Amino acid sequence: MKKKLLSLFAGTAIVLAACGGGDSTSEKPANGGGNTASAAEAVYKKSCASCHGQNLEGGVGPALDKVGGKYSQEEIKNIIANGRGGMPGGLVQGDDVDKLAEWLAAKK
Repeated sequence: MKKKLLSLFAGTAIVLAACGGGDSTSEKPANGGGNTASAAEAVYKKSCASCHGQNLEGGVGPALDKVGGKYSQEEIKNIIANGRGGMPGGLVQGDDVDKLAEWLAAKK
C-alpha cells in the first residue's frame, strides 16, 4: 500500500512539474532581448529549471550542464520541440526554442 501511495505522489509531482510555466508567451528580458544568452537563460529559468535544476544540475529531469557534448544544437532543438522520455514537447515555443537550443548546445 505504501509503495502505491508513494508512486502516486511521485507521478503527480512529475506531471505537475512538467506543466509549470503554463502560458505560451515568452517574456522579453529587460534589456530588449539583445543578449541571446540572457534571453535563453530567462526562458530556461521559466520553463525548464523546475525539472532540470536552477544550475542545470538535474533533478526530476537529467542534468544539462554538459548536454552540448552529447547532442548537437539541432538534436537539442528537436528534443525541446517534441519532447523525449518523460519530458513533454511544446513547453517552449517559437524563437525561444532556437535560442534555448543554441545556449544549451554550448554547454560542454
